[in-house]
Amino acid sequence: MKLATAKAPLTAISALTWIKLVVYSLLLINFVFYFRDDWVIAGHTLHAGSTFLQWTSAYNTTIDETAWLLLLLLFEMETHVLSGRDLSRTYESLSLIVRLCCYVVLAHTPYAYANTVYDLTQAPIIEGVAELCQLADQNLSYAYNLVYTKITSENCSQLSSATEFFFNDPPDHLIVQDKAALALELRSSWVDLAESITWLLILFSIEVVVWLQDRDVTSGLFIRVANTVKVLLYSLLWLAIGYWIYLGHYMFAWDEFVWIVGFVAIEMNVVERRRDIEEPS
Repeated sequence: MKLATAKAPLTAISALTWIKLVVYSLLLINFVFYFRDDWVIAGHTLHAGSTFLQWTSAYNTTIDETAWLLLLLLFEMETHVLSGRDLSRTYESLSLIVRLCCYVVLAHTPYAYANTVYDLTQAPIIEGVAELCQLADQNLSYAYNLVYTKITSENCSQLSSATEFFFNDPPDHLIVQDKAALALELRSSWVDLAESITWLLILFSIEVVVWLQDRDVTSGLFIRVANTVKVLLYSLLWLAIGYWIYLGHYMFAWDEFVWIVGFVAIEMNVVERRRDIEEPS
């Protein structure tokens, strides 16, 4: 009986480890796809005179994913691999520096999305243009539902039949949208902004719980509030998944799902750590 009892936790831990390996591998694969998407879109939105902020905004998803992967690695180290051990000052200092850099990058993400929302609300109308073909072969791109297409005399009539058009990328004026496309991009930008803030709040909640457990605090008001808030925040992310599926952005929905599973794995590490604190034997 003792041998059977001793083997069960090892099997459970092994299964969780395999799940995390699969999830983390999928996140790395998603990172490659997102970098490719940013690179393709940047080919339409950036030029030789683009500012540093425009470059970071164009590759915002790649930068954002890099910071999240680093933070996920730190959480995995501190809630599982190094859990319960006395950490060296060198590791703690290095971890703090990396964490602060990631937070700076992640703080830029909602700023970039908020800036995008503002720009879209101020998109100037293109005067004197009543059909898209008037803008053909001028090195401009038409954007609809995050799909960018160079406007040519061959495809202009198929891209849009609207009679009113806007530039959505001041001050460069390289991206053209009609009213319907602009409204859709504005809604998606609001969802992006809400997602970025939601993930930051989830991160903050996990940080609070881990910080308290490192001080052997496993219950109380702060723990209960943090856990309740996380349930509500994850629910908002599931709504975002539904929105991206509705628009046909299955890659966005899949990435969101995998990130949720990744952080659920971290939550399981935290729960396991809490059990170790409450039942040292």
